[in-house]
Amino acid sequence: MTMTTTKTITITMSDRAPIKVVAADWPVIARADWHSGEHACQANEEAWLKVREHADGRRIVYADRDSGPGGMALGYRGTAAGYLIGAPNAEAETVRAIRRAAGVIDKSELGDECIADLPAEELA
Repeated sequence: MTMTTTKTITITMSDRAPIKVVAADWPVIARADWHSGEHACQANEEAWLKVREHADGRRIVYADRDSGPGGMALGYRGTAAGYLIGAPNAEAETVRAIRRAAGVIDKSELGDECIADLPAEELA
C-alpha cells in the first residue's frame, strides 16, 4: 500500500485567520527575497514576499520578515502579512496587496521587485 502526502502550507493573513492551502494547487507566480549581510547562510534577518495563484484566478499575496540563520537579539519579533484576492479583481488588486504586504514588513524594495516579477501583461 502506497501512501501519498499532500504538502500544505499555512499562511499568516492580515485581515483574517491563517489559511491552509495545498502548495501544488497555488503555484508561486512572483517572488522577491532579501537577507541582511553578504551571505544568506550568515544573515541575521531575512525577508520575502510571494504571490501565489490558483487555477480559478484567486491570488494570495503574503510576506514575512524574521530572524535568519545568523540569529537576532533575544526578544526579536518578526512580522508577517497576507491578503487573499478574489478572482474577479485579482489583476487590479495584486499590486496594491503587494505594496501593503511590503509596507507591513517594512521592505518597500521587495514590493518593487515582486511587482517586476509578476507575469507580463500582453498589450495588443
